[in-house]
Amino acid sequence: MGWLKSLFGSKSKPNKHESTTFTLRQGKSVPVDDAFRAWTSDNLNQMLKATSGKTNPVDRHFLLQSIIAATYKLRKEEKYRKLCYEYAEKHLQEFPAIAPALKKDMGGTLPRITTFQHYAMILTEDGEYEKAISICESAIDYGLHDNTKSGFEGRIARIKKKLEKENA
Repeated sequence: MGWLKSLFGSKSKPNKHESTTFTLRQGKSVPVDDAFRAWTSDNLNQMLKATSGKTNPVDRHFLLQSIIAATYKLRKEEKYRKLCYEYAEKHLQEFPAIAPALKKDMGGTLPRITTFQHYAMILTEDGEYEKAISICESAIDYGLHDNTKSGFEGRIARIKKKLEKENA
């Protein structure tokens, strides 16, 4: 991971002279942790480092989603494409455990989860149509929407068209 440090630098933890910052989690004021600081930092190296630490499900979700968003933007480079795949898989594997806490923290409704659409798009780009469709169907099962007019249903239809065109 040395190459990431050289590319993105490293932000240090707050020192003992800085005040403690708090956030609301499940209706309670809690001190922010490394995961929170990382996902709000916009620093990919810091985010990747924070994935090994312990945190609450809500900050874990936002940390993983932030990594996927950052690596998706850089996906033209193979190393970031691989990281995008890796962390999208990790996020979706953990999502069943994350979703209830996230839903509770967000007032009873899941927010937009961009991991599903980013992962479906990169899979589609790579010709992994069946898996991309499966990711979209999973998003639908969670009641998610991708903020497009046709939603994940429309995304599935577009992926199926690409699949048919490729198989023709």
